[in-house]
Amino acid sequence: MDYIVSTLSNLIHQTAFFNLTWGNYLMILVACVFLYLAIAKGFEPLLLLPIAFGMLLVNIYPDIMLSIEDSPNGTGGLLYYFYLLDEWAILPSLIFMGVGAMTDFGPLIANPKSFLLGAAAQFGIFAAYFGAIALGFNDKAAAAISIIGGADGPTSIFLAGKLGQTALLGPIAVAAYSYMSLVPIIQPPIMKLLTSEKERKIKMGQLRPVSKLEKILFPIIVTIVVSLILPTTAPLVGMLMLGNLFKESGVVRQLTDTASNALMYIVVIVLGTSVGATTSAEAFLNADTLKIVALGLIAFAFGTAAGVLFGKLMCVVTKGAVNPLIGSAGVSAVPMAARVSQKVGAESDPTNFLLMHAMGPNVAGVIGTAVAAGTFMAVFGIF
Repeated sequence: MDYIVSTLSNLIHQTAFFNLTWGNYLMILVACVFLYLAIAKGFEPLLLLPIAFGMLLVNIYPDIMLSIEDSPNGTGGLLYYFYLLDEWAILPSLIFMGVGAMTDFGPLIANPKSFLLGAAAQFGIFAAYFGAIALGFNDKAAAAISIIGGADGPTSIFLAGKLGQTALLGPIAVAAYSYMSLVPIIQPPIMKLLTSEKERKIKMGQLRPVSKLEKILFPIIVTIVVSLILPTTAPLVGMLMLGNLFKESGVVRQLTDTASNALMYIVVIVLGTSVGATTSAEAFLNADTLKIVALGLIAFAFGTAAGVLFGKLMCVVTKGAVNPLIGSAGVSAVPMAARVSQKVGAESDPTNFLLMHAMGPNVAGVIGTAVAAGTFMAVFGIF
C-alpha cells in the first residue's frame, strides 16, 4: 500500500502543477491571448501562432529549451536546437531569401523616390536607440532593441544574435513581431492625425511599366553597391536579393517556388517556435522587458510619423503629386503596411488606389532596416 501511495505521489509531483510559478501561469495566459489574436483576429498568424505556441510550451515544460551545457546527459531540449539557428543568424537570413522570392521590386524601380520614404521611416530605429540608452541599456543592447522601430522581426533577431544580446532576444523578437501584427491598429490613427482630408484624397499617377531587364539587374546592382559600401549587410541584403533574382530571372522556377513556399514556411515554423520559447517567465517578466515593449511602440509610432511627415514634404515639393499616406509604408512590415496605406486612403476616397505606390516605400523599408542593422554591426566592429 505504501508503495502505491509513494508511486502516485511521485506521479502527481511530476506534473507541471507542482513546478510552475505564478510567472509561468501569467505567460501561459499571454500565450493564449496571442493565440486568440492570431486565430480569431488574423493578426499576422503565420508568425504569431508559432511564437505563441513556443511561449506556451516553454512555460509549461521549461526543459524544452534546456541547453547542452545544463543538460545532465549532454542532450539539449528540442527548441534549444531550433534556437541555435536563430543565434547563428541562419534563420533570419533564410527568411529574407523567402521574402525576396515573393517580392516585386517593380514599384520601387518605377519610382526611385520611394527609397527616400523608406529611409525616412527608419528614423524610428534611431529614436529607439537613443531612448534605450536613456533608459540605461548599454550601446549594443540599445542597437539590438532599436531595430523594433523598423517593424522587422528577422532583422531584430539577426542583429541581437550578432551583437551577443541573446538574453534580450526573446523580448525584442516578440515585441517586433507583435508590432508587425498590430500595424492595422497602430498606424491609422497616426496617419490621420498628421494628414488632412484633402491630402488623403490625393490620387497618384499610374506607375511606368518596368522592364524584365530592369527587374533582373536591380537585385544584382543593389547587392554589389550596398555590400561594397557596407559589407556587414551582405547576409541579409544578399539573401533578400538572391531570392528576388530567383523570381525575376525566370529560369529557376523550382528554386523560386521552394524559397517562397516550402522553405519559407519551414523556417517560419522553426523560427517562430524557438523565438516564443525564449520567453520563459524568468527571462520575460522583468523591468527590461517592459522597457523594450514601450520603446518598441514609441519607435514604431515615430517611424510611421516620420514616413508620413516626409511624405507631406514630398507632396509639397512635387506640388501635390505624392499622397503622404504612402510614407507610413516605409516600415518593413511587408505587405501589411502598404495595405494600411491603401485602406486609409480608400476611407477618404473609395476610388483612390495607393497600394502599388505604397509598395515602393514598403520594400525600400526592408532594405533600409537591413542597412541600419549593418551600420550598427560596422560601428561595433562585428562581421
